[in-house]
Amino acid sequence: MHAPQKRTLKQTLSEGEPMVWLSSVGLSIGLLMIATLLTIIVVNGLEVFWPKRVVQVQISDASGAQLAHAKTVAGEITKQQEKTHEAKPGGGPAPTEWQLYVGNKDAYGLSFLYLNRDAITGTAYPKDLLKMERVEYGNALGYPLRLQTADGATIEANDPAFRSRLAALNREANSRRHQIAHIERDEIGKVNARMGGLKLDEKGLASDSPQFQALQAKMDKLQAKYEILAKQAGDLRQRQGQDRLTYRLPTGAEKTMPLGQLVSFYYPNQLGLLDRLGWFFYRIWHFLVDEPREANTEGGVFPAIFGTCVMTVLMSVAVMPFGVLAAIYLREYARQGFFVRAVRVAVNNLAGVPSIVFGVFGLGFFVYMVGGTMDQIFFSKSLPTPTFGTGGVLWAALTLALMTVPVVIVATEEALAAVPRGMREGSLACGASKWQTIQHIVLPSALPGILTGLILAMARGAGEVAPLMMVGVVKLAPSLPIDATFPYVHLERKFMHLGFHIYDLGFQSPDSEAAKPMVFATTLLLIILVVALNLGAILLRERIRRKYRLGAF
Repeated sequence: MHAPQKRTLKQTLSEGEPMVWLSSVGLSIGLLMIATLLTIIVVNGLEVFWPKRVVQVQISDASGAQLAHAKTVAGEITKQQEKTHEAKPGGGPAPTEWQLYVGNKDAYGLSFLYLNRDAITGTAYPKDLLKMERVEYGNALGYPLRLQTADGATIEANDPAFRSRLAALNREANSRRHQIAHIERDEIGKVNARMGGLKLDEKGLASDSPQFQALQAKMDKLQAKYEILAKQAGDLRQRQGQDRLTYRLPTGAEKTMPLGQLVSFYYPNQLGLLDRLGWFFYRIWHFLVDEPREANTEGGVFPAIFGTCVMTVLMSVAVMPFGVLAAIYLREYARQGFFVRAVRVAVNNLAGVPSIVFGVFGLGFFVYMVGGTMDQIFFSKSLPTPTFGTGGVLWAALTLALMTVPVVIVATEEALAAVPRGMREGSLACGASKWQTIQHIVLPSALPGILTGLILAMARGAGEVAPLMMVGVVKLAPSLPIDATFPYVHLERKFMHLGFHIYDLGFQSPDSEAAKPMVFATTLLLIILVVALNLGAILLRERIRRKYRLGAF
């Protein structure tokens, strides 16, 4: 028998086997990095909504608590870490510190504090400790003492009816808060919009003209209606402050809070697993449907979700016709030569231009030039206050459409080129014109590939932030781009966006520690939203692909 020949290193390299292994290792590392990143985001994002137990600690060194003269504090343990910079000489273990979320920002001046573990002399998990979510100043932690109702009754915390009565008054206060928001935003908002329109119509009219008098009569009716609505809202606000809850802080001080400031409450150390699951989903729901509070560090992100979806849909509607028509012309009609090759090179290069450049272009062209011209022609009465000559959801969508159109053009051209030549020739041989062939044969067969370009465009556009900062996105938008006020779709309005919301929380929040949980939660939501939008487009693409499976795809 012949002994097997040993392959030399040169032969092994020439066969390419090491490169295959290196490629697989690189792919594995990339997938591991993506999985690790997603795991961190998911764990930290969902942890925000899980109700934690609250620990009460006794402190021997008040200076370590960052609260003067405080010997007892309570809070949620958010972090435990070693103070490696204070490692003991001789190789001893480094001291440990706890980060506690103590809430009560109005009383303490801070929401988080660090405690040296060595300074903690005792810990407990009191059952009667109450956690209260408030409209302002974040959450409060304390021991309830008494409930004072609007009719003058006082219910002590040890009364069996205390908890049920507090829950009932809390529901009433939340209902009144929604009524106030409806009156001030919807009803009064409609009245203000109509009064603003009448003021514009009065411009240029003589005060003694019949037209001016008729408009003034309408204005008086609206003013009377405004005063009635304002009085209703004022009465409800006054009622919000009549029921009061008195509680004792872990430090010993007493505080009194109007129940109009209370959003929800629970006893964190009394919750079982099912109760915690209930609060977990309750928090997620309100995170999705509520509006932000406290410089976006509290409350929900519904306006940002809505603005992101509206902007992405408008971008998709704008980018598809232009991208597909440009690709059809370049592939099917244009004479192939130097000019077409130059256009293709320019399109490919546009895909690599930094997004902020498109934002500057959108600000100069869409906002100042197009929007300013529209204001001069159609909204001259409103000047100098701009209508379309300022950032808005329409200009943001068009700017991102311009940024993503190269992706759609390239994907559409590749899809058109993949349609078999025989299908085109068969259609032409049957007497169909070139456009009829493209419309009924080529485009249906290339549609899955075209949708692939749309999916890529949506994935990039939905997560962009830099250009939006120049053409319409804001920290807090008082009104949605689509609502029940005529003309129902307001493309000139500014809007909120999940990507900018994350940037604002991470870099512009006045309380960075309190904003960190919301950063992870909003990032997770943005990923889920982008995946959901893409998944819808992918399912549509697969359905079309099955329909035309006998074609090129």
